[in-house]
Amino acid sequence: MHLSVTFKNLNSSDHLKEFIQGKLDRMDKLLDHPGKATAVLKVEHQKRIVEINLTSNRLSINAKEEHDDMHAAIDLVMDKLKKQVTKNKEKIQQRRTRSIREEEALSVSDV
Repeated sequence: MHLSVTFKNLNSSDHLKEFIQGKLDRMDKLLDHPGKATAVLKVEHQKRIVEINLTSNRLSINAKEEHDDMHAAIDLVMDKLKKQVTKNKEKIQQRRTRSIREEEALSVSDV
């Protein structure tokens, strides 16, 4: 997964970039197509804020989380992203099965 990381009011850290990359690589397995992610890591009033925008084929997901610890904020935002991706996949799967059932019902009624 292609990742771009932006740091605001925070020194850039290769450790944080690698940490997010590792988490997003696991998230990439849930996606049907390769995705791109942009992450914004910032500090405001002693709160660590993580915003991640994930885009893939016809899919755009945004998640934001804040916490006192940057690693905890990243973990929480990844949980949100995973939940949104799985919810979207389930929704698509339901649409596919519903359309297959409708086609089968139409073909049976035509006979």
